[in-house]
Amino acid sequence: MKAEITVLVSESPRTIEVGTTIFKLRDTVKPGADVVICNGIPILEDQPLCDGDAIVFIVKGEILSHEELETLMTARHTPGVHRILKQSSVAIAGLGGLGSAVAVALARTGVGRLVLADFDVVEPSNLNRQQYFVDQIGLLKTDALADTLARVNPAVAVTTHTVRLTPENIPKIFQETQVVVEAFDREEEKAMLVETVLKTFPNTMVVAASGMAGHTSANLVRTGRVSGRLYLCGDGSSACVRGCGLMAPRVGVVAHHQANIVLRLLLGESEA
Repeated sequence: MKAEITVLVSESPRTIEVGTTIFKLRDTVKPGADVVICNGIPILEDQPLCDGDAIVFIVKGEILSHEELETLMTARHTPGVHRILKQSSVAIAGLGGLGSAVAVALARTGVGRLVLADFDVVEPSNLNRQQYFVDQIGLLKTDALADTLARVNPAVAVTTHTVRLTPENIPKIFQETQVVVEAFDREEEKAMLVETVLKTFPNTMVVAASGMAGHTSANLVRTGRVSGRLYLCGDGSSACVRGCGLMAPRVGVVAHHQANIVLRLLLGESEA
């Protein structure tokens, strides 16, 4: 009986004979692979495989199947975490610098369903901080972001609503979502959204933002619990005024604070 070892190929266990080389395994599993990764390092020369090695074969430009992508995502987040996130649903109100970055972060993390709402189009000035591209200028933000998310993680179910949110349509648009992310610019819209969601949905949590302008220290940004189901991210004070605009680094810090507390809430961690 020949001696065998077990390696991981795209995070799936595979039993092979002792002495099998990386390139021999490649020629069996994915002959057309352009890139070979062994234990996180690109391999240019053939070498024998060892028990427990983790191998990924990549064909440049190939789109992974949902099953293979799910396997790789599960391995990164651990099965229990990924299972919870895949069954979760998050709404994002406003798809500008905050909302678009939160959406990308949550899609990369594997949240199963994202509900996106915005009525605006992509403008050239948006590109200094928002997750859009030059060739998307003029497109509806809902359409542009949905296309980007499909390229990031096609396993995420994305529902879009190209509307201005109001107290009348929020109950229908955001039903069956566990967390609503407030990502508006105007104070009156922020207040309206928070008030409507907390009043309409007794179990839904809200993650809002305030204070992200300029380029002062990112260490001033924090996440805090305002009340039972309301969380606030930002420094709480820096406003967008002449000479102190919205810039990608600090807006991105706040957006990722929002995405991070969303994940913690989905995983049952209520403390900020």
